[in-house]
Amino acid sequence: MALKKTSDTIAISFDITESALNTFTQEQINLTLDPLNNEVFVVVAVDLDPAAPSALAGINTQTSMALTTTSKTAMPNLSDSQCIARSLLKIQAAGYADGGVGFTSRSPETPQGAIDYIQIVATNNVFVQIQGANNSGPLSGSGRMWGYRARADASTYGALVQSEVLSS
Repeated sequence: MALKKTSDTIAISFDITESALNTFTQEQINLTLDPLNNEVFVVVAVDLDPAAPSALAGINTQTSMALTTTSKTAMPNLSDSQCIARSLLKIQAAGYADGGVGFTSRSPETPQGAIDYIQIVATNNVFVQIQGANNSGPLSGSGRMWGYRARADASTYGALVQSEVLSS
């Protein structure tokens, strides 16, 4: 794969709030890439920080947050090739008289070994999603994505765009 780095590392920060209680909500983040020059964004790290779910006696609650390369209509899983990162916070309280037990699942977890990047974005946008379950109020989250701009050769750029668009 032929990529030529054209910028230093850039940090892109974002936040999102559910549009209504326990409702899938998505927002678009414009990367302002230059498709005429085969520009891509090489993601090297992502940090997602969703709000904690409500601690309600006897009720399981959760907060899910994700970052993807394509628009989604439901919360993606890591099995979705366009899912760059996902975070899930759960409180398992069904059957408990108190607020239950909390669990956390985040990705990308630190991979073993050295990798150059975690995703290459060839289209102009990424999307952040959030959704709560059984919470007492709308949830929010924030995040940051680090990466750099690069120029791809024509065949690499074409393959990346086709892969992203066809698999959405």
